[in-house]
Amino acid sequence: MEADRQRPAASPVLVLLVGILAVSTGSIFARYAQGYAPSLVVAAYRMGLATAIIAPLALLRYREEIAGLRGRRLGLALLSGAFLALHFATWITSLEYTSVASSVVLVDTMPLWVALLSPFTIKEPIRSGAKAGILLAVAGGVVVGMSDSCVWSSGRLACPPLAEFVQGRAFTGNLLALAGAFMAACYILIGRSLRGSMSLVGYVFVVYGAAAVVLFGLAAAWGARLTGYPAPAYAWFLLAALAPQLLGHSAYNWALRYLPAATISVSLLGEPLGSALLALALFNETPTGMMLLGAGLILAGIYIASRNA
Repeated sequence: MEADRQRPAASPVLVLLVGILAVSTGSIFARYAQGYAPSLVVAAYRMGLATAIIAPLALLRYREEIAGLRGRRLGLALLSGAFLALHFATWITSLEYTSVASSVVLVDTMPLWVALLSPFTIKEPIRSGAKAGILLAVAGGVVVGMSDSCVWSSGRLACPPLAEFVQGRAFTGNLLALAGAFMAACYILIGRSLRGSMSLVGYVFVVYGAAAVVLFGLAAAWGARLTGYPAPAYAWFLLAALAPQLLGHSAYNWALRYLPAATISVSLLGEPLGSALLALALFNETPTGMMLLGAGLILAGIYIASRNA
C-alpha cells in the first residue's frame, strides 16, 4: 500500500491540472441547466448520472470491495456523500442569486475551513502562518460580499443600509456559497481518511451514490418535479456529470491518495480564474474592481493558510 502511494501511475500534479480545468466548467453548466430546472434537481442529476455512468465498472470490478464496507468505514463513506450533497445543494443554489465569479471564489474558501476544522478532526493545530492566511481571506470575503451591493464613487465607498444589504439577493447567494465551502471541507477531510484504503472507483461510487440519494430526496421533499424536463436540460445535466464531476472531482479524489489534503486545497486556486473567464465570455459577467480585490485577498489567504496548514 505504501509503495502504491509513493509511485502513482500518473503525475499527481498533471492530474490536478486536468481536474482544475474540468471543475471550472461546473458553474457554467449549472447556470445553463438552471434555465430549465431547479437547483436541487440540477445537483441531483449531476450526481445521479455520474453514479450511473461508473456503476458498471464499479459493480463488475470492485463489487467485493464495495460489499466489504462495514461499520465505521461505511458510515464515513455515507457521511462523506451527505456532505457532498449539501455542498452541491448550497453552492449550485447560490448561482441563482450571485455572480459566477463571486460564487466560485467564495466556495473555494474550502481550504480555510479545512485548516479551521483540522484541530478537531485530525488533531492538527492551526499554525501562526495559517492564522494569518485565514484573516487575510476573511477580509477578502468581506470585500467580495460588499462588491455586489457597494460602489466606489468620488473617492468614497457607497453602500446601501445594513437592513437592505443583508436582504439582497447577492448576500443570500454569497452565504450559500460559503456554506457550500464548509460542506466541501468536510467532504475532503473524510475523503483523505478513506482514500488510503479504498480504490478510486469504489470510493467515488459509494460517495457519489450516497450524494445522489440525498439530493433526489431533498428535491422531492422541496416539491420539485424530478422528470419531464426538455432535452436540453438533460444535456446540461449530462455535461455536468461528465466534465466537472467524473473528470474533475474524481481527479481530486485520485490525488488524495498521494498528496496531502492541504496540497489538494491549494490546487483549487485555479478554479475561480477559469470559471470567471468562462462567465465573462459566455454571460458577459465582468468582475468589478472590488470583486477582483476581494478575490485576490481570498486567494492569497487560501494559499498562505494551506501552505502553513
